[in-house]
Amino acid sequence: MRRRLVGLYALTLMERTGAIHGYALSDGISRRTHGTWRPGPGAVYPSLRRLVEHGLARGRPSGRRRVYSITPAGRRLLARLRRDRAVGHRPAPDLSALWAEVLGAADTPTFLLDRLRTTLLSLEAETKRADLSRPAAGRFAAEVRTELARALARWPDRPAVRRAPSARGEA
Repeated sequence: MRRRLVGLYALTLMERTGAIHGYALSDGISRRTHGTWRPGPGAVYPSLRRLVEHGLARGRPSGRRRVYSITPAGRRLLARLRRDRAVGHRPAPDLSALWAEVLGAADTPTFLLDRLRTTLLSLEAETKRADLSRPAAGRFAAEVRTELARALARWPDRPAVRRAPSARGEA
C-alpha cells in the first residue's frame, strides 16, 4: 500500500512541480507528513521504476541523477482518481474490519476509535501548522467542529439492536 502511495504522490509532485528525482520525492513526502515518514530508496526507486514500466512516468538522466516526469497517461490516471473520488461517485468500500483484523485489533469498534483519535490529533496539528494563517486556522477548526457536531447529531442515544436472522432465512 505504501509503495502505491509513493508512486501516486510522485505523479502528483511531477504534475505540480515538473521533473523530480528520488531524493526530492522522499524529501517531499517527509515534508508533507511533517517528518513522520521518510521513505527510503527501497520504496522510492522501485515505485518510480514501476511508474515508468506502466507508462505513467518517463525517466531520463540529468547529470548524476535520474529525473522523472509525468506522461499523459499519468495525468489521466490522476484525473480519473480525483474524478472517482468526487461527490456523486460510488465511495470506496470501507475496509476497516479487514484492517482491524490484519493489525490485530481487539475488535473493529476499538480499531475505529483509535483511528478517530489519530485523525483528531492530525486535525489539531493542521490547525497549528506554521504556514497556516491565524484566520485560516480558525476557519479550519470551526469546520472541524461543525463536522463533528453533525456526526454526533446523527448518532442515536442508544445503538440500534439488529435482530439475528432466523433459521428459515427471515430478516
